[in-house]
Amino acid sequence: MEIRKNSTVGEIVKENYKTAQVFDRNHIDFCCGGGISLEKACEKANVDIATLLPELETVVQGNDPDSKYIDSMELNELCDYIEKRHHSYVNDNIPFLQEKLNKLCNVHGENHPELYKVRALFETAAGNLTVHMKKEELVLFPYIRRLVKSKNEVNPGTSEFGGIDAPIQTMLDEHQSEGERFFEIAALTSNYSCPPDGCNTYRITYQTLTDFEQDLHRHIHLENNILFLKALALEKEIISKN
Repeated sequence: MEIRKNSTVGEIVKENYKTAQVFDRNHIDFCCGGGISLEKACEKANVDIATLLPELETVVQGNDPDSKYIDSMELNELCDYIEKRHHSYVNDNIPFLQEKLNKLCNVHGENHPELYKVRALFETAAGNLTVHMKKEELVLFPYIRRLVKSKNEVNPGTSEFGGIDAPIQTMLDEHQSEGERFFEIAALTSNYSCPPDGCNTYRITYQTLTDFEQDLHRHIHLENNILFLKALALEKEIISKN
């Protein structure tokens, strides 16, 4: 892939997910903010594009079979992958983090009052993400699977299709809200840095929060920059043929 100033951040990460690490280091949002050009993203983050470009070009020269595999998936397969990999991860880790954050507040809250805010933010995120994923699993993803099935039919009916833009925009807005919420959690925790008086539970909790945020970034990237864009294009293609 040739990276240009007008290449979107999402396109670059879609081609090679290893570039996400470069964007992270430079505080450039590649998931929720993946729709803007590299040039605008650098301006927004106050990063010198002339310095960043060679670093990105070096990374994309390496092979990333996972990104190629995911980009080659049919959209119904990608929906399955997101549910099995990322939705399951969120559901599995929410109870663990809730338990550990409660423990940290009880033991360390007096000396580290920011923990109460972190716990409150995570509780809100946990509730929102649970509802958000259910809307995807029960409404949006089944619709996308029907689009794929219709595409493969000889004479597809199109009366049920049209208007996917609105639910996708809702998902995008909710992604943005949760991305901002975790940005606030990261700021409160000094990017998940365990304080000198932190115990082993403190370290494990902060590491799990780090992993949770990184998984959420990839989760959102797969939807915002790949699944949703392709679903919008597929619906338009199917409707235009009939």
